[in-house]
Amino acid sequence: MRIHMLKYPCLVLDHDDTVVQTMKTMSYPYFLYGLSIFRPGEDISFTDYVRDCHHYGFVELCRMRYGYTDEELAKEHDMWMEYVLSHTPDPYPGIGSVLHRQKEAGGLVCVVSHSREDNILRDYRAHFGFDPDAIYGFERPEEQRKPNPYPLQDIMKRFNLSVDDILVVDDMKLSCKMAAPLGIKVAYAGWNGLGVPEVDDEMAAICDFHFKTVAAFEEFLFG
Repeated sequence: MRIHMLKYPCLVLDHDDTVVQTMKTMSYPYFLYGLSIFRPGEDISFTDYVRDCHHYGFVELCRMRYGYTDEELAKEHDMWMEYVLSHTPDPYPGIGSVLHRQKEAGGLVCVVSHSREDNILRDYRAHFGFDPDAIYGFERPEEQRKPNPYPLQDIMKRFNLSVDDILVVDDMKLSCKMAAPLGIKVAYAGWNGLGVPEVDDEMAAICDFHFKTVAAFEEFLFG
């Protein structure tokens, strides 16, 4: 199989809760811990956390709902980075098969995420045995992170791709905001199991494709 035979020569994947499982077991419990330090007495339910991350993104959630300063955001991020050094999230069952089939066919696997590049590399090496072809992580300047279109523009330039060569895959709508100005299609990773119907319904409505299971996504890509 050659790359020109692939339905999408380039997959652009989110990381957390698209490829690896983090929201329930890592990011939400840790966010509550951070609140206890920066905003003692404050709380947020899991459903509201998922909903607000979906609508605003994590950084804007911290700013808008809790009034985090830039200094507090930097401190929270440093604490999170220390935490994840000793916590490696599990991948979603079956996602490794998708990634390996894409690579074995000569395709590209890129990552656009609000995780840091070193964490993404660690997870890909531990679970899949290869490095993504390109990573656009949280350590980049804000104007180079989603929802800014820059990562997709840069991927197209670096690898000489058209908009039809790329499929973005994510569990939150920041990727839709990133892809829409360029006309690049987006698939909703509905296998994340976060259980927030409002998010599921909106993503199913605004994305080009909606996959409830990794197996259905794999079938769509490779037949």
